[in-house]
Amino acid sequence: MAKTTEPRTAPAGKAAAKGTRSAADTEKIRVALAQRRDELQAEYERTLSDISELQRERLTDSAGDDQADTGTKTFEREQEISLANNILERITQVERALERLGEGSYGWCERCGNAIPVERLAAFPSATLCVSCKQLEERR
Repeated sequence: MAKTTEPRTAPAGKAAAKGTRSAADTEKIRVALAQRRDELQAEYERTLSDISELQRERLTDSAGDDQADTGTKTFEREQEISLANNILERITQVERALERLGEGSYGWCERCGNAIPVERLAAFPSATLCVSCKQLEERR
């Protein structure tokens, strides 16, 4: 029997409770998320700058490289690019959280509609799934 992955709608009581966050709380969350996005953006720009600098150094220091040296440099470059892509993904997650905050859906699971525990949001402010739904996703 196949499980459906369509999000369920929240019961009427939960939908009504979505608007219970105060404007001050919403603004505090928005400021924290915007600050995190700016920090990640600065980290991303530093990482790109570091990658460019390392690439220049590798180009000037490649005389006499054998296959192992070339392979090592390629592996290191791929790791650096992967780190930069991870930072970019985290920026995207924070921007999505900011969008959800503006829509009024921040703090509510995108899959089941239940509230995401405050503790989870404190640890991972850009979470879009409750703990149960995230565990189900990770098992797949």
